Amino acid sequence: MGKVDVKAVRNAVYRAIGSRVVVKANRGRHRFDVNEGVIKEVYPHLFMIQLNDSEDDTAKTVSYTYTDILTKDVQLQLCVE
Repeated sequence: MGKVDVKAVRNAVYRAIGSRVVVKANRGRHRFDVNEGVIKEVYPHLFMIQLNDSEDDTAKTVSYTYTDILTKDVQLQLCVE
């Protein structure tokens, strides 16, 4: 894993600020959380996504690092609007 890879992921996430994404997060032991949200903030080492919980209409904010994407612990997919 080189800096070029992390930089490319950071730039891709930065370009998607404000976009709706589907987040698939690996929680271990064959468990995955799949949610839909909006990329809200981008920092040098992590980014934040505001998730919409359809069960009770509340918003929850989660953060991930760019290395989570490189190690495939988190997968992001842009929603087509």
